[in-house]
Amino acid sequence: MAPNKKIIVITGGAGFIGSNLIEKLLKSKSNKVISLDNYFSGSVKNHLPGAIYRKGHTKDIAKYIHEKPDIIYHLGEYSRVAASLHEPAVVWDLNVAGTFGVLEFWRKHKCKLVYAGSSTKFNPSRVDGTRGRDLAPYTWTKAINTELVKNYARWYGLKYATVYFYNVYGPRERAGQFNGAYGTIIETLKQSYLKNKKCSIRKPGTQTRAFTHVSDTVDGIILAGQYGQGDDYGISAKETYSLLQVAKMFGCQITMAPATKTTRSSKAFDSSKIKKLGWRQKYTLKSYIETIKKSH
Repeated sequence: MAPNKKIIVITGGAGFIGSNLIEKLLKSKSNKVISLDNYFSGSVKNHLPGAIYRKGHTKDIAKYIHEKPDIIYHLGEYSRVAASLHEPAVVWDLNVAGTFGVLEFWRKHKCKLVYAGSSTKFNPSRVDGTRGRDLAPYTWTKAINTELVKNYARWYGLKYATVYFYNVYGPRERAGQFNGAYGTIIETLKQSYLKNKKCSIRKPGTQTRAFTHVSDTVDGIILAGQYGQGDDYGISAKETYSLLQVAKMFGCQITMAPATKTTRSSKAFDSSKIKKLGWRQKYTLKSYIETIKKSH
């Protein structure tokens, strides 16, 4: 390995966003990219030539990563809201025990950390008064982790940037009804369209999302890694659509499913802080769906 190679560790590198991040980082020959993934939701199908893949739990990161990293991108956490209500112990193991292991590893090596927070903590309270961060075990653990990251940086003089994702879609997504409870809504609707199946939407269907392309998301993550310092780097498309609007854009026949305890709306985030680092939105959901329909 060339002496000037930058050592980059990505937790969750075999997942949807992690694999897209690795793909962009590998474009630079000066990067040595190491993925640590327990394959809870990641897949070997997402492996890319040129990256180093290690299978293991993030709470044991020191056991699997012996190199001294220049930067850690911590994406490897449990990431489904509704499903988390049914398996809080799994969420605790991955998002609390796992992330604590990563933070201790960060403290030891004194490198930079980019933490993938959850935009759910910014969602407005529901009509019943429940805050976005209190909807489910997933949302709560993600909110407290952003606070712990900030405090670790303060306590130990560490460099970090916390980024927030907004309903990411694009290549390597997982479809819910075809891949269990951990799928994403856009891929689920896409597969329903491609397979000529009915689209299932949670009532009332008017709940909105700021759907953001994975390529735009990854661009923001990398900029935060290069230049960011501190919290609140939201990476959000400026457009919002309701779930019913998206289903109609695909042209699916719609069936309505019952609302869940976590049903909520979200809005576009003020991305001005990440824009100051040079980020710009390049993709829109509308053009993405149009491309899928033209090629079908």
